[in-house]
Amino acid sequence: MSRYQDIKQAAYEANMQLPKLGLVLFTFGNVSAVDRALGVFAIKPSGVPYEELSPEKMVIVDFDSNVVEGKLRPSSDTKTHAVLYKHWEHIGGIVHTHSTYATSWAQAQRDIPIFGTTHADHNTVDIPCAPPMDDKMIEGDYEYETGFQIINCLLKRNLSYEEIEMILVGNHAPFTWGKTPHKAVYNSAVLESVAQMAYLTEQINREAPRLKDSLVRKHYERKHGPHSYYGQ
Repeated sequence: MSRYQDIKQAAYEANMQLPKLGLVLFTFGNVSAVDRALGVFAIKPSGVPYEELSPEKMVIVDFDSNVVEGKLRPSSDTKTHAVLYKHWEHIGGIVHTHSTYATSWAQAQRDIPIFGTTHADHNTVDIPCAPPMDDKMIEGDYEYETGFQIINCLLKRNLSYEEIEMILVGNHAPFTWGKTPHKAVYNSAVLESVAQMAYLTEQINREAPRLKDSLVRKHYERKHGPHSYYGQ
């Protein structure tokens, strides 16, 4: 048995959740799972339909994007995952999709406004949209630079990746992360739902007010604060 079997299994199970949750079409997405002790992560192979995946087909890659184990080419987004794992030491899984509503906000180059309590249950700020990549970065190592596009957006806004676990990449699509691959998938599903709600909110009322600060704090703190009381 491979020494990487645990993360292969975790990556496989997380990837299989994407079509079940309606977050991907065909092969438009990927999930990775990291092993910090071994300095590697498992990621979906490029262009392989979900119904053909297995734990054995997951590709093991190090934080410099070198393939360590696997017969297939890793996802084309592998370098983005590698950059994030290398610079954000407290994440355990990353998801990239082209889910419809989140991607639409990314294509519109807009942050997703915090309109309601569903959003506030997970974030206290608008979901950020990183500016489109400049030509020099696009012409260089594109997927590698995408990682820094994400990192730099949060840095410029003084946001912590441990608190804000989702982002839109301008003209591209969403990325989410979490302490585990399961949490990263959860965040991807939440992002798509919030993106849809925000879109519909603006269709119903183009002048819809943002959620007031007291409700933002209340809903976030009751789930994530020191005195949280949501759940068992």
